[in-house]
Amino acid sequence: MKIASLQWSGVWEESSSNIDSLRSQLIDIIGQGPQAQKIDIVVLPELFHTGFSMHPERFTSAANELLSNLAKLAGEFGIYLMAGVAEAEVDEEAVIYRNSGWVFTPSGQRSARYIKQMPFSYANEQAIYPPGNQPSLFELNGVTCSLFICYDLRFPELFRKVAGEAEVIFVIANWPESRQSHWETLLTARAIENQCFIVGVNRVGRDGNDLNYSGGSMVISPLGEVLSYGKANDEVIITDIETSQVQQVRTQFPFLQDMPE
Repeated sequence: MKIASLQWSGVWEESSSNIDSLRSQLIDIIGQGPQAQKIDIVVLPELFHTGFSMHPERFTSAANELLSNLAKLAGEFGIYLMAGVAEAEVDEEAVIYRNSGWVFTPSGQRSARYIKQMPFSYANEQAIYPPGNQPSLFELNGVTCSLFICYDLRFPELFRKVAGEAEVIFVIANWPESRQSHWETLLTARAIENQCFIVGVNRVGRDGNDLNYSGGSMVISPLGEVLSYGKANDEVIITDIETSQVQQVRTQFPFLQDMPE
């Protein structure tokens, strides 16, 4: 599986501008026509099109258009595309905003959706984006994957719920520079304890909350080896992983079989 992790410093609360920038980056990364580079999945951070904003009413009116545009980009470039987005669920009584992760297929279809289960209470996120309550499992080219978002990383019990099946777990984030060492340590721990690949994709730059982000996007093997690491700038990290290593490690060291039921 060939993964392109896009560290991202987007325009604050400007969905359309960020979509335009994304298409330009995809042309740079993948190219077009016969010279196009083969990439299986492109991964964007949490809330990539807005930043970690607590004002979703300013940009979610175009959420359906955003999802359609992301699906079109996946189809245009023939890739799986994973992106963190803010979206609105509308029922008869109220609008509910969600901090979600979406996966789009190379055929331009919506494939999987995950709602962040652990809103960042330190920023009162739960008052704006109510939590989800279900993990997400999906397949990418026959590989079983899962997705979590930012603060979820601090709760290993969430990862244990998918550990028996997931071979690759993606964590998309807006993880501030002030706690960068926690990001790196926790990603590595999740890979080792669940014996799977962990793909952590973080943003860079300074956001509208005046917080700084220093990237550090990582791909980590089931043995805890750091296979790639992003610097503190707009960068695309391309990593080729051999997913058969997961089963090899789990067979050689069958630790997951000892988990209590």
